[in-house]
Amino acid sequence: MTEFYLVRHGQTNANATGIKQGSINTEMTHLNDAGKAQVGNLHKTFDISNFDQIISSPLFRTLETTDILNEGYNLPVSTDKRLIEISYGQWDGLKNDDLKAAYPELFDPYVKDVLPAYVKRATNGETFEEVSNRVKEFLVETAEKYPNEKILIVTHGFAIKAAMLGLFEPKDPMMIPEPDNASVTKLVILGKSHRYYLKYYNRQKA
Repeated sequence: MTEFYLVRHGQTNANATGIKQGSINTEMTHLNDAGKAQVGNLHKTFDISNFDQIISSPLFRTLETTDILNEGYNLPVSTDKRLIEISYGQWDGLKNDDLKAAYPELFDPYVKDVLPAYVKRATNGETFEEVSNRVKEFLVETAEKYPNEKILIVTHGFAIKAAMLGLFEPKDPMMIPEPDNASVTKLVILGKSHRYYLKYYNRQKA
């Protein structure tokens, strides 16, 4: 079996100010001081000394998170573009509050985030299915390639949610909220049989 520990990056200025950062990779999407502290606190409690490798999204915020978590361990690090956050198309860089005010019918009233139908208004936005498919493809392919490893995955909030959607296919995609910054989700995949087990989701300590 392959054990995946999926970590969402620490807080960015875009997170803190309610901006939909999506696949943006600019200064506002670097970790802020609070985000660095979040990941630093996780580093203190998350022993990855017996892990085999780290695979990260190639965006700034995930690479910064990887560097902090890997301090003192020096695990091999690689990146995979399939772990990049969902692109909201023309909505990337806009404020969530402004979007909710303009298109209330496209937001879930409980989790306060976009419904799959948001793509009707956001030109070039990725669909939930597109992101779920690419993240699932990455996980299944990696499990088949490394059938007996413990792997740290550093990625994004919607990308982790998309993993759950792709592997477990819930009827309502909004029943799974995005995990918090610097949280850990543990997933086990039996590569040959393609069986998937969610051990825990959105923990602040591993």
